[in-house]
Amino acid sequence: MFDKNTLILELNFKAVRSSGAGGQHVNKVASKVELTFNLQSSEVFNDIQKSRLQYKLQNRLTNDGLLILQCAESRSQHKNKELVTERFLDLIENALKVQKKRVPTKIPKSVIKKRLKGKRNQSLKKENRKKPDLD
Repeated sequence: MFDKNTLILELNFKAVRSSGAGGQHVNKVASKVELTFNLQSSEVFNDIQKSRLQYKLQNRLTNDGLLILQCAESRSQHKNKELVTERFLDLIENALKVQKKRVPTKIPKSVIKKRLKGKRNQSLKKENRKKPDLD
């Protein structure tokens, strides 16, 4: 499919200060990791894979064709880097999967007969609940 190690070498990581609560620690440590990946300049994927990724990830790509992912789940920069890399690889793998074409199945005649018989029985049951017409 594709070489993960070569793909990881193409990634750019940047450490940024995390936002939100955390007291003094969050103000001095850059633990949030931002991953950027340029899809167009990637040498790991062929043209077909690039077009598939472009289509599948069109909502996540910037106008320049960059994919940007962030992770600030952990207080550790190394752990965040691992998490964002793992998330990126899962995203790429899922985008490259080709879904099987659905083959519609034919409904068997016995199933159609059973359904119509059930409808007829239900109709008769409700018909028998009515008051008889004496006219």
